[in-house]
Amino acid sequence: MTADLQPGTQQRRAPLLVLKIDVDTYRGTREGVRNLVRTLSAHGAHATFLFSLGPDHTGWALRRALRPGFFSKVSRTSVVEHYGLKTLMYGTLLPGPDIGKDCAAEMREVRDAGFECGIHTWDHVLWQDNVADKGADWTVKMMRKAAARFSQVFGTAPLTHGAAGWQMNAAAFAEHDTAGYAYASDGRAVLREDGRLADPASGAHRLADGDKVLSCIQLPTTLPTLDELLGREIDGLTITTGNIAAFLLKLTEGAARDHVYTLHAELEGQKLAPIFEQLLAGWKAQGYQLASMADLYQKVKDQPMPVCPITWGELPGRSGRLMVQGPASPTLS
Repeated sequence: MTADLQPGTQQRRAPLLVLKIDVDTYRGTREGVRNLVRTLSAHGAHATFLFSLGPDHTGWALRRALRPGFFSKVSRTSVVEHYGLKTLMYGTLLPGPDIGKDCAAEMREVRDAGFECGIHTWDHVLWQDNVADKGADWTVKMMRKAAARFSQVFGTAPLTHGAAGWQMNAAAFAEHDTAGYAYASDGRAVLREDGRLADPASGAHRLADGDKVLSCIQLPTTLPTLDELLGREIDGLTITTGNIAAFLLKLTEGAARDHVYTLHAELEGQKLAPIFEQLLAGWKAQGYQLASMADLYQKVKDQPMPVCPITWGELPGRSGRLMVQGPASPTLS
């Protein structure tokens, strides 16, 4: 779905709430995606689905157990409940199913329902746990493998990308330009402990690798995710399934700017679906247009665009380092 963004229309004036859907696992593709399509269609919402296209090796993620913050996240978000015990055995006690091969029909159903589709990754855990330290050959091979599978599934070349775990490297960003992607959503805006933007000017930007400015426009996620919030105490409030929707809606009230929200087929598409319903209704009541990444790109593509360096950082509620929006360069903007 692509919004009508003709100048002077109400849609043009409404701020966008972009729904970026990461589909990480076989189970999420088989079950969560269909649930989300039904929910989004009922609300007249646009969204972008980003698919994992190769094997599901979710069980490999247990190797993260030694990372700081891993156990606190697991205990806060009930990983077994949301992902399922079988999924957590893929790649260890059970072979990892080939998502793109076995779930091609489910992916095409999303496209046929009118939603934008793009690439999340080839192998989610393999990419998330390794790309930061890999060179160009490994990186490009993985990305082109995913692009080839996308073309097999959909019959067309991919147009956009959203990195697994918000993990990238310089070669991966350069590959976006080689592939001809006009926009992607691979990183995050920096957030404060209370979930609000550290820099209110965060948003669409181009990246610089040294002195080279890349063409692909980045549309960073500007809101915290459910798994980053659940179980945390913020300003004296413990975030639970009963109050998390209200908490997030407070972050977006005022309808003064565009936002990108990342959700997961394994969470909002399954156990946390009632929370997502509350968010959709709340955002519409706040005056937002529920949009896709393509909608936001069409809105900002001709606007002045800050240029930011490729930057790593940490976010409240998430373990490890990931791509974050760096400060705009005064010499390259």
